[in-house]
Amino acid sequence: MKRADRLFQIIQILRRQHSVVTAARLAEELEITPRTIYRDMNTLEAMGVPIRGEAGVGYVLESGYDLPPMMFNEAELDTLVLALRLLDHHADEGLRKSANDILTKIKQVLPEGLSQGLADVPFLAPRISVFEDTERKIDIETLRKIIRREQQLRIEYISGDNQCSQRIIWPILMGFFDKAQLVVGYCTLREGFRSFRIDRIQKLEVIPECYPKRRRLLLREWKVEMQNQGYTGVVCGVK
Repeated sequence: MKRADRLFQIIQILRRQHSVVTAARLAEELEITPRTIYRDMNTLEAMGVPIRGEAGVGYVLESGYDLPPMMFNEAELDTLVLALRLLDHHADEGLRKSANDILTKIKQVLPEGLSQGLADVPFLAPRISVFEDTERKIDIETLRKIIRREQQLRIEYISGDNQCSQRIIWPILMGFFDKAQLVVGYCTLREGFRSFRIDRIQKLEVIPECYPKRRRLLLREWKVEMQNQGYTGVVCGVK
């Protein structure tokens, strides 16, 4: 790792921590020696970066400090481009346009060397044909905006065993998978969280009232429920 990139990474690590970080911990994450960390800390302090601490105790970055905008290393640029390419292929038209706009903005502000490398990111994110072939009666962009507004929905839904039901749900997030796109929400009929395949939603009606809890609280409750059921990091419980 180049020294400039390493200094940048040290600042990033300190920014994301809310307590003192020891030189040993920094050295382990960056795969260097604590002695190198001590030298780098002296360099950062000489550059005016407001770091408090000392060798043998640990370091903390004072609040209010920020880096100049659009400072990315190569790995971070690779991550951004891959994520945006995936989004460009698998999201709705509004998000696809936003993904292209973001890439354009990044290119305009990056230094020339990094800007050139942006086009050479070694990742391929092909379009998943199942999303194109699956017939949807619901507009994904509309659904996304409804979730942002925390509105209730009345839906007509066809289950996997071809049973039709009317549901009122409080949608909290969308999931994009290889075989399906899902909307997750609290179902008032089942009195619990459920995941619904978007291609099985036949009709959708927006209820003017917002649901009674804030979305972030419902998300927290849903995550706890998934953990209690033994699921980690996935949308589950498709009905």
